[in-house]
Amino acid sequence: MIVKEELLSKLRRYFNLNLYEVRIWTALLSRGVSTAGELSNIGHVPRSRAYDVLETLEKKGFVVMKLGKPIKYIAVEPVEVVERVKKLIQEDADDNITKLKELNNSEVLKELDTLHKQGIEFVDATDLSGAIRGKHNLYTQLETMVKNAEKSVTICTTSKGFIRKAEALKPLFQKLSKKGVNIRIAAPLC
Repeated sequence: MIVKEELLSKLRRYFNLNLYEVRIWTALLSRGVSTAGELSNIGHVPRSRAYDVLETLEKKGFVVMKLGKPIKYIAVEPVEVVERVKKLIQEDADDNITKLKELNNSEVLKELDTLHKQGIEFVDATDLSGAIRGKHNLYTQLETMVKNAEKSVTICTTSKGFIRKAEALKPLFQKLSKKGVNIRIAAPLC
């Protein structure tokens, strides 16, 4: 079985699988039904690992185990796998959101807030600056700063940066505008 490394890499990202899982899964997809031994040979995965990889894939809904001697595995249709993965991701996200909402009104958050406020008292003003790495972290920090604005927001950026920031912060800008906050973005025209 020849599967391009590029495809394996994409599948790993899309489905959050490790290399052995994606090799075994694609090997099984190419065969339809197979044993762990055959799949380890086809997918170039150590035989000892093939069994636990197949067990993991079964739990994730990618394969179905067919009991017998030898045990065989059946590939689930990729369209069905996508639906199952979407459902699992949605359930995980919902669980995490519920936990965070519960945390929002808990003693734990109050304690963390108290720790933060006490820590700020001891910080020198020159230590309140830092480096932010990554676009996601930068926009999160920018959103936090803009969200707390009471009178005005002024952002200086590049022409390309203007478009990105306008798209990312548009809903927040609309809320602030309704509250009467003056929003200005300075950027070159070209």
